[in-house]
Amino acid sequence: MIAMAVLLMLALVLPMMTARAAATGAASNLPAATGPPTQTPADAAPDLVVVGTSGLRWEDLSALATPNLWDLADGGASANLVARSVRSSACPADGWLAISAGRRAADLPLEEYGTCRRLLSPDTSGAVPAWDAFLQAAADDGYDARPGLLGDRLVSADVSSLAVGPGAAVALATSAGQVAGEYFYADFRPSLLEGSLAAALPGHELAVVDVGTIRDHNRPLVHPSPGEVREKAPQPEETPSPAPDEAWLLSSPERTEQVATVDARVGAVVDAARSLSPDTTIIVASVADSGSIALMQLMVAAGPGVPGELPEDGALLRSSSTRQPGIVQSTDLTPTILQVLDVDAPAGLVGSSVRAVPDGRDGPARVSALVDAHDHAVAVRPLKGPFHSALVLVNLLLYASVTVGLNRRLLDRAAAWFARRRSPAAGRVAASLRSRRPGAALRTVRTVAVAVGALPVASYLANLVPWWRADNPGLALYGLTLLVTVAITAVALARPWRHRLLAPVAVVAGLTAVVLAVDVVTGASLQISALMGVQPEVGGRFYGFNNSSFSLFAAGTILTCTAVADPLVRAGRRKLAGAVILAVGAVAVVLDGAPAFGADFGGPPALIPGFLVLALLVAGVALTWRRIIVVLGVTGLIALSFSVLDWLRPPAERTHLGRFIETVLDGGLWAVVARKLAQNVSNLFGSTLTFLAIGGIVVVIVLLTRPLRQAARSDEGERYGWLTGDSSRARVDQLTLLLRPALYSLGVTFAIAFAVNDSGVVLPAIGVSLAVPLLVAVLTGWLLARGGDPQFSSGDDVSAGSPSRGSAHAR
Repeated sequence: MIAMAVLLMLALVLPMMTARAAATGAASNLPAATGPPTQTPADAAPDLVVVGTSGLRWEDLSALATPNLWDLADGGASANLVARSVRSSACPADGWLAISAGRRAADLPLEEYGTCRRLLSPDTSGAVPAWDAFLQAAADDGYDARPGLLGDRLVSADVSSLAVGPGAAVALATSAGQVAGEYFYADFRPSLLEGSLAAALPGHELAVVDVGTIRDHNRPLVHPSPGEVREKAPQPEETPSPAPDEAWLLSSPERTEQVATVDARVGAVVDAARSLSPDTTIIVASVADSGSIALMQLMVAAGPGVPGELPEDGALLRSSSTRQPGIVQSTDLTPTILQVLDVDAPAGLVGSSVRAVPDGRDGPARVSALVDAHDHAVAVRPLKGPFHSALVLVNLLLYASVTVGLNRRLLDRAAAWFARRRSPAAGRVAASLRSRRPGAALRTVRTVAVAVGALPVASYLANLVPWWRADNPGLALYGLTLLVTVAITAVALARPWRHRLLAPVAVVAGLTAVVLAVDVVTGASLQISALMGVQPEVGGRFYGFNNSSFSLFAAGTILTCTAVADPLVRAGRRKLAGAVILAVGAVAVVLDGAPAFGADFGGPPALIPGFLVLALLVAGVALTWRRIIVVLGVTGLIALSFSVLDWLRPPAERTHLGRFIETVLDGGLWAVVARKLAQNVSNLFGSTLTFLAIGGIVVVIVLLTRPLRQAARSDEGERYGWLTGDSSRARVDQLTLLLRPALYSLGVTFAIAFAVNDSGVVLPAIGVSLAVPLLVAVLTGWLLARGGDPQFSSGDDVSAGSPSRGSAHAR
């Protein structure tokens, strides 16, 4: 009977104990400890300990709430880390896979679950769970990611490594899905973690520790069943998702507790490593987002192995992949790990090793600066969409007004309507419309056109002021942008040169080109978190010209060359004008394409033929098919030379130009082309900027190209034929000799830019937002000159009935 009672009790108690243990393991997101592996002598301390987490940001830190992280930041090298991976936000698996592959990589999409995969520890054989899913995702994503690259490299270099926690197992897995070194099943209670790690770390050159995740309260991790990744699992009731702006700043007691837990674990890992050797280098990095909104994360490195100069009061981290002190990327972790371990980095890594750069701040001031940079990026995010929508709207309204307002038949109908009103005021309006030179309206249109053209560069200049610190950041930024726009417009139409047709072009386009050129030369910091600049938390380009900046720079330099060369052509000095254009074009191409500056692959193939076409036409050289082929050949040779020269440098020093050559040699060209083509098509049919591009092209064709083609007939009966003038000597393209070459150059540049860049229609659309308003300003100024407007009463470029010496039009 006693034996039966004992067996009955065991049958009842054991299942309860098993269920409790399973629940405890699930709650901690980490398996229970199984004891350290075989130990080696205590003096073999690790050279590098990488501590990884997710969802941890600089705003979470304080001296009281996170003392361990605060101490690291006080004397270490710090940065905001961009965790952006394949999709709009990074899951924990994505961040660890980025370390494993050294490139952007991600888990299979789990949108059906509304959250991310919960990583599990490997089994006793060292096999990483869900590895086949990670390989499948890498093959589907088209980023040429190779999960397991780091693990394979460590094995081939005979580097002993230790993985602690599920994420660390992913980071240190080989391409076969096996942990490269040893895996340690740790107890992550801080009171026990330090002692167990102190026993496990010796004998390993590298240790990677996953101290858990920080998740938004409505974004719990899930564990899809094998083979059911794409099927929606039953969902428990959850708290509704917060609004986007609330989610960005989500701070709840649950989050505070999670941060405190991570800080305690980080402290235990650091104490364990430093107890073995004070010379151990520590890197703490948050490699993924806490929810579905991408935000910059925390990274700090401390110890003698940190590359660069690390003073006692700390420094910022910088990498060649961003060239921005205080901003690094998750893909920089792999080359950093290899450099600290003195292992050669393989070709194909997209990141660069981080290095410490002194910034003259102490720890608290540096943390405040990093939080401020994060706040800047967060503040501009909801403002970019409305600004671009407004930019599209004002341009389309301008195009519509001039297209309708300069239509002869509509003007005649309006004049007839006013004439029937039988009032003196209506009669004056009717007479003005019949003259087809309504001075007040044209002056208004000219002013508005110049202001619309000045709006893009004004948005960059507004970023010189810390608007994001205002109580109402949106009102501050939009207000600053409008004030700068008004100031630029006033300068462009100032009295000393307002009578010259190309003065607004020279001022607005020239200022746009110079501001962006100076910004690129000085580090491109003005573009960071600007309305038309770089959104840092979503990754991409951090130096050189981003897509919008390139388009504005290309249009600005071409139009500036037009304004500068026009008086030279009038003086009969066509060859000098062509030489000036080639010189400006060479500088522009170097700034955009040289690895030391822009390192842009898609920009030079568009800029080079644009400037060559403009220079040839200005010099009076006709464009034959043979010359067009020569132009294309020169373009290909120069553009490719940037990539080849970059590829000849050591792998660790290459930009994406050299990595493109490596990709081609490795047979990955088609994957890159397919991904860029898909993105191009997506932008073409999914962006409001398409309307801007189409509208600008229509205006150019209707108001400029088509009337100029009809100039020989002087077809006054056609809707826009009267724009050709009463005679060929009064045509706008005779009074601004380089108008037609400028149109050809802009068309060539943006047609090629559209074809070779993954941003597609974005490039010509943004270029249109600068070029077309300024061309409208030229056209309205010419109409005012024909109407004898007082402000155009002098100036040899508008008042004369025919152009001066040497004005034979380039064909």
